Amino acid sequence: MATLDIFKSSAFGMVSITEALNNVPFQPGLITGLKLFTPKPVRTVGVSVEEKNGTLSLIQTSERGAPLAEADREKRKIRDFRTRRIAKHDSLRADEIQSIRAFGSETELMQVVDEVNQRMNGPTGLMRDVELTWENMALGAIQGIVTDADASVIYNFYDEFGISAASEIDFDLDAASPASGAVRKKCTQVVRQMQKAASGGWIPGRTYVMALCGDAFWDDLTAHTEVRQTYLNTQEARQLRDGLAYETFNYGGITWINYRGTDDGSTVAVGTDKAKFFPVNGNGVFQVAYSPAETFDYVNTPGLPVYGMVIPDEKRNAFVDLEVYSYPLFMCTRPAMLQSAKRT
Repeated sequence: MATLDIFKSSAFGMVSITEALNNVPFQPGLITGLKLFTPKPVRTVGVSVEEKNGTLSLIQTSERGAPLAEADREKRKIRDFRTRRIAKHDSLRADEIQSIRAFGSETELMQVVDEVNQRMNGPTGLMRDVELTWENMALGAIQGIVTDADASVIYNFYDEFGISAASEIDFDLDAASPASGAVRKKCTQVVRQMQKAASGGWIPGRTYVMALCGDAFWDDLTAHTEVRQTYLNTQEARQLRDGLAYETFNYGGITWINYRGTDDGSTVAVGTDKAKFFPVNGNGVFQVAYSPAETFDYVNTPGLPVYGMVIPDEKRNAFVDLEVYSYPLFMCTRPAMLQSAKRT
């Protein structure tokens, strides 16, 4: 019969649990699964970002022998940010494992390890909530404003970098008699504005634009006469016949995705009438910093995405606490590149 003495095994030490959590295949949300964010493990809770406002200017012609025009000095700014803690716990009570007995080739230890892993990494385990929180933070970063679970603002990168968000573009998808090429022109406007605002964030031949669409925006876009005519007599036309719910297609130099967030349409979601545009494979546009856990085991070490702990009840030996921690900062370093659109 299993006893709580089993948790004195090294299998339940913080290092072992943390390694197990970081080695389990990640079950991503769409955005975190895109690998947009360059990982930046740090040894501190603070992250500094240096901004260089380099400018290009025309050179006025001058006579031979005349004094040369002075080059503008590059202005630099340092901005400090802090990672945030994500933490959640569960408890495993003694009576929940009292009937676990060794049988076959399994040992008592192995069965308890399986139970702990289920609580940590199972379909409804602690890691699922951590991953959903990462997805929410990543979704905020690609829109320039990272929010908390209660919708309060963690960081508004437009304010942090002293710029205004680009004006929302009206795609006018419900126009009764749309002008020829109207949607493609809107797409060109998005790409052009993003490249102009890149300040070194756009890599020619590598960077491209992706759009996350709410359901109503997506439905009107894929049903639009201009879009459908483009796909006629091509292999992609089958997509329009078979349906495109929560799918992907390319049009107007943009990769469009019908974003599926949480099923309530609000916890982690793109507004149903909206589309959010962001660069993929940009030059350092999106980064995620990870700070170390707040324990002596990991102090001053490069941060890991997630940490796990199993903490026995020292007073009564009646339960163990299962805890998961993450200390991320999802960042957009060039929020001026981000664009948005409305259906009508």
